[in-house]
Amino acid sequence: MSERFLVPGLVAASVVAIFAACLLGSTPLAADRVLAAFLGGADVGDRLVVWQIRLPRAIAAFVTGAALGISGAALQGLLRNPLAEPGVLGVSASASLLATFSLYYGLAALSPWILPLSAIAGALAATALIALAAIRTRSVVTLILIGVGLSSFSGAAMSLLMNLAPNPFSLSDMINWMLGSVANRSFQELGLAAPFLLAGTIILLVSRRGLSALTLGEEAASGVGLNLRNQRILTVLGAGLATGGSVGLAGAIGFVGIVAPHIIRPFVKHDPARSLIPSALLAGLILVMADIGVRLMPTTNELKLGVVAALIGAPAFVWIAMRRRTLNG
Repeated sequence: MSERFLVPGLVAASVVAIFAACLLGSTPLAADRVLAAFLGGADVGDRLVVWQIRLPRAIAAFVTGAALGISGAALQGLLRNPLAEPGVLGVSASASLLATFSLYYGLAALSPWILPLSAIAGALAATALIALAAIRTRSVVTLILIGVGLSSFSGAAMSLLMNLAPNPFSLSDMINWMLGSVANRSFQELGLAAPFLLAGTIILLVSRRGLSALTLGEEAASGVGLNLRNQRILTVLGAGLATGGSVGLAGAIGFVGIVAPHIIRPFVKHDPARSLIPSALLAGLILVMADIGVRLMPTTNELKLGVVAALIGAPAFVWIAMRRRTLNG
C-alpha cells in the first residue's frame, strides 16, 4: 500500500472493524438489524445491544489502541529507538499502579474522575522519569533497563495491593485494571477519558515536526532550530496524557504501541512525524480485532483484552528485537 492510500485505507478498515464488532458476539446480529439500530428503526432489544453494549466497547478498544499507537510512535521518535513504547518503558504499568491504588483505598468511588486522573498521574510520572533519563544518557540500553525497573516495581507494588485487598470485590476491580479490558464500557466512561486522550493526541500532533528533526541527531536538530527541551516536554506530556487516558479507560494493555509503529514505519519512509496518525489507526484496528476475537473465543470466562494483546504482541516484540540486532550486527 502506498503512503497516499495508507490513512484512508486504515480509516476504512477501522470503520469496517467497528461495524463488525457490532455484528458479532455471543448472539450475532444480522447487518440489516445493526443498520436499523443505528438509524433508530430496530426493536428496543437490538438498539440496547448495539448502542449500550457493543458500540461503546468497540469504540473504547479503538481509542485505547489509537492512544497507545500514537504514544508509542512518538516515544520511538523522541528516543530514536524502535523498541520504545509506553508498556516497555513502564508507563502503562505506572499508570495501572496509581489506578489500582485509587481502587484499593476506595478513592475511585468518590468521583468518576479519580480513576482516570490517577492513571494519568502515574503515566506522567513514568514518562517524566524516562525523559529525564534520556536527557542524561545516550544509551538506549539504559533507558530500556529503567523501563524494565519501573515495570517490575509497579508490578510488585500492584501484587502487594492485591495481596492486601480487603475484599473480593476490590481484588476483582484491581485484577481487571491489571489485565486490561473494555468489557462493559459505556459512553459515559468514554466521555471521562476523552479529554485526556484528545489533549494528549493534539499535543503529539502539534509537536510532531520536531520528531522528524531528531532523526538527524540531537546536535543537528538543535542546529536547525529545534528546542530539544520543549520537544521532550511536549512529547512526554502528550504521551503521558494519552497513555494515562487509555489506562483509565481500559487498564494496562501492552505491546500494541510498539508493533503498530514498526509495521507503519516502512510505509512512511521511517519518518516518525508521518507515522503518528497511521500508527494510531493501525493500533486501534488491531485492538478492535483482538476484542472481537476475545468475544468469539469459546472459553468459560471471557479472556481479558490485555492478555490477548500480550500473547500476540510479545512474540512480535521479540521478533522486532531480534531482527534489529541482526540488522545492526
